Amino acid sequence: MINTQDLIWTSLADATSPPEAILTWLVDEQSLTGKLKQKFADFSVNVISQTKTNAHANENCILDFEGACIVREVELFGGGEVIVFARSIIPITEDTKNLLKIGSKPLGEILFNHPKIKRGQLQITHTGNIWGRRSTFTIGTTKLLISEFFLENLYAR
Repeated sequence: MINTQDLIWTSLADATSPPEAILTWLVDEQSLTGKLKQKFADFSVNVISQTKTNAHANENCILDFEGACIVREVELFGGGEVIVFARSIIPITEDTKNLLKIGSKPLGEILFNHPKIKRGQLQITHTGNIWGRRSTFTIGTTKLLISEFFLENLYAR
């Protein structure tokens, strides 16, 4: 859905001025899943793909990992429309073996409900009218990378 390979990611402080309507979504450090469930009674997840493959170079760099990963791409629906596209990079390690069995369950439900999982710094990007954020989550000694792209269907309401 979105070519994530060539995006330029920056800290929020260095980001080109995001529109006010999207800023609250970009900087919120709570569970996106939880926030979307509050906003949309019909919130749902559509798993586009979940495959064993190699991550992009810019993703491996932030993860400091070179090896087999599960790359999971999903669409988040609310109000009958796709509102978020998310790409998750989950290195295949002993730390992540249980996480890889979630099926169509939202990854955010697991990451934000486990006290030992720690979130890293947010980075921001945009391509046209689509703004995105990404951050790492650490489980044991393994970092995951979650990238979320907010579509106009979400913030132009």
